[in-house]
Amino acid sequence: MPRLDPFQGLRYDTQRAHLSQVIAPPYDVIDPAQRSRLAARHPANAVRVELPVADLGLGLDRYETAAMLLDRWQEEGTVGRDERPALYAYRMTSPDGGSSTGVIGALGLGEPDEETDILPHEETLPTPRSDRLELLRATRANLSPIWVLSLASGLSATFGDLAAPDEDVVDDDGVRHQLWVLDDPDVVAAVVDSVASAPVVVADGHHRYQTARTYQAERRAATNGAPGPYDQVMALVVELSEEQLDVGAIHRTIDHLPEGTDLPTLFGRYFDVVRAGDRSERVISALGESSSLALIDPESAWLLVPREEAYEAARSDLDSSLVSLVLDDLPAGSVTHRHSTAEVVESLSAGEAQGAVLLRPVTVKQIARWADERRRMPPKTTFFRPKPRTGMVYRTLDDPN
Repeated sequence: MPRLDPFQGLRYDTQRAHLSQVIAPPYDVIDPAQRSRLAARHPANAVRVELPVADLGLGLDRYETAAMLLDRWQEEGTVGRDERPALYAYRMTSPDGGSSTGVIGALGLGEPDEETDILPHEETLPTPRSDRLELLRATRANLSPIWVLSLASGLSATFGDLAAPDEDVVDDDGVRHQLWVLDDPDVVAAVVDSVASAPVVVADGHHRYQTARTYQAERRAATNGAPGPYDQVMALVVELSEEQLDVGAIHRTIDHLPEGTDLPTLFGRYFDVVRAGDRSERVISALGESSSLALIDPESAWLLVPREEAYEAARSDLDSSLVSLVLDDLPAGSVTHRHSTAEVVESLSAGEAQGAVLLRPVTVKQIARWADERRRMPPKTTFFRPKPRTGMVYRTLDDPN
């Protein structure tokens, strides 16, 4: 069963750097403009190691630069190591009052190439995985936690009553992030036992999880199979329940279509296509707010109603699988993933896309069922929100080899 251990985290000295100036979103939701804004806030902003750039003056590539910065921040005291191993209770509260509370610890990876009770629920794409591997090799650190969902109930009850947080900050989206250091042996033992009682499902951070497994295999091979801190990865563990999760859809925008392409006709092979209105921001936003499966073409918006043959062909009830029956036949580079209806509208308005497909969010029941069946969903199926912030705590591997 999953093993979660305390570790001696690296955390910012808030007398030197206020958290609001140094935390950052996960690397895969940061665009270049946001990366520049974050880096300009503080010389030790987490984005500088999470999404590093080369230091041409020092002759360092982007990964060497990240390693150099993390070492420098420790030497200068900008970040310091906690005195004792600990778990870290972590709560995210959205502006609407919804909250998610979990615990950050060092999650055991099991033995290389062996099946474990850590269940990935999405396939991964190769490029981000190779990028994260180079970063891990250089920094020998887990810079941001993967996010896993525990199939055990009552995880948050093991924390006891949480007093004033050790860290408390509001991000640019108005989400409040609070962190508590849990180093009481009885509390740690209760959390560890709870996590060990059932499998966990990787919710976010599939590339970093696969990267950690690859790096573990490399280090084991280099050390004649010796165990080490590379046998674990920093993870945020949250209970798999409706109360703890807000799951959004990942939409698709479409571009580079051959002249004369008729999207409603293409989707009509597997869906009943019903006109919902004109292609306006008002109509698209309404479809997104109602969690509709919908197609946007250059002129109109259409509801998509999957027919039985679509479910049979996809062998799945997921929107991502169903729309792939059509999207996979489009020219390469035609499809871009968008994390909100607003992004879809912006892309269409700017002329960056000819059309779009709005997907419905995956349900918690679907996630649990696919996990139980040990099946992986297609890439970019689920979008868990809000996102844990990089910089709340780091975990170094302290690998001397």
